[in-house]
Amino acid sequence: MDRTVQEDATYLAHQIATGAASADELLDDALARVAAFNPQLNAVVLLQEETARKAIKAGLPDGPLKGVPFLMKDLGAEAKDFPSHSGSNLLKDTVYSYDSAIYDRMRNTGVVTFGRTTSPEGGIGPVTESSVYGAPTRNPWNLSHTSGGSSGGSGAAVAAGIVPIAHGSDGGGSVRIPASSCGLFGFKATRARFPDGPASGEGWGGMAIDGFLSRSVRDNATMMDACAGPDAGAPYAAPAMEMSYSQAITRPPRRLRIALCDTTFTGEAIDPACQEAVHKTAKILADLGHHVTPACPKADHDGMMHAWTKIVACGTALWIENTLKSKGRDLQQGDIQGIARGALKYAGEISGAAYLAAVNKVHAYGRQMAAAFDGIDIILSATLAQPPALVGRFIHDREDYENYRVGPGGVFEYSPFCAAFNASGQPAASVPLHWTDDGLPVGVHLAAPFGDDATLIALCAELEQASPWAHQKPKMLADYLA
Repeated sequence: MDRTVQEDATYLAHQIATGAASADELLDDALARVAAFNPQLNAVVLLQEETARKAIKAGLPDGPLKGVPFLMKDLGAEAKDFPSHSGSNLLKDTVYSYDSAIYDRMRNTGVVTFGRTTSPEGGIGPVTESSVYGAPTRNPWNLSHTSGGSSGGSGAAVAAGIVPIAHGSDGGGSVRIPASSCGLFGFKATRARFPDGPASGEGWGGMAIDGFLSRSVRDNATMMDACAGPDAGAPYAAPAMEMSYSQAITRPPRRLRIALCDTTFTGEAIDPACQEAVHKTAKILADLGHHVTPACPKADHDGMMHAWTKIVACGTALWIENTLKSKGRDLQQGDIQGIARGALKYAGEISGAAYLAAVNKVHAYGRQMAAAFDGIDIILSATLAQPPALVGRFIHDREDYENYRVGPGGVFEYSPFCAAFNASGQPAASVPLHWTDDGLPVGVHLAAPFGDDATLIALCAELEQASPWAHQKPKMLADYLA
């Protein structure tokens, strides 16, 4: 029996603890599914089976997920034993001299890391189609569609049952977009909940944070508890939680005041399937006794997205220029893709004063979004304005970076909700509560005030109980299990 796709990571760790399964057996299962699914999905890269076997043999940390197979996103989570491409030919086969704080904390849960998952170059974009991997990453629910981005490889790997939980990161929706696209649970914690060191103090002006994609809420809660807290020298830290994530999900939250937004935050219509998902969720919440009222947050959403675009361009320019400096050479043909070239050029036209103005714009937006929670506890919307895009729609071969993000038909039209909460720093989650008539997942987005992660994850767990999703599996996985 193939155990890993039957239950979540918490269950598998219990199986190992009781002797019903071994870490080596579960790794065998995971590698078998990599062999079965990865030729179609292109989600898992840089396999390190020998490293994983050595870790098992040496004795795994006695953590809550001891022995569970695990994958890290090929962006960030620097680790000496796990080389990285970071989605770019320029960074191909980077070997690290240190272990990041987030990797240390993930490892201490006892997971067996055996490789990385695909990411778009520099983590930009709602799709995962980087040339360094030779092909796009595809969605297990329909191979013609994207698994999302930038944690698209992790989303595809978890949805296909290769692992029950995988590492991701989120600077503009990069955990929640693939969660929505792949029918998974994804949670973006309050700003600075997890460590960024030692390589940096913050990502993208504080808008980026690590996170996880999972099949169950409890797995995500366990991993976030293990990783929470600043590392030494962090420039700032998230407010202390009133209880841990794992404690929060053991009880329903108080009955909450929920603002229902079934359009974009600026009032434009969203796809009927996404609107249906929001209304269906609103009914579930109302039936549970929560108070649901139509309302959309009032803030300068368009101004925020233009500021976000500038900050991310400057972040892209920084890693490109630092890498070239370390290599002692100029940029060469094939080093980076079109969007990164466009971001580099765009950043070159942004003065220091303009960059700081963009940061100030994002900070002002955070205050506007804090005010948006006056009198309410949760903002409910779709995660994306449309079902998962076709592969190739947001291809990175184009160089019009600004238009790619905020122009007509661009990323902001497709994903108008997620980046709002990276800019505000508020916690937000995508919950898999709806599928289209043709079988594509549609996530529902929930957000809470700054620091109130406990209420948010408790609500997510209550929704999981009220409308379970664990039985939902892509056909390719169902056929594999048959």
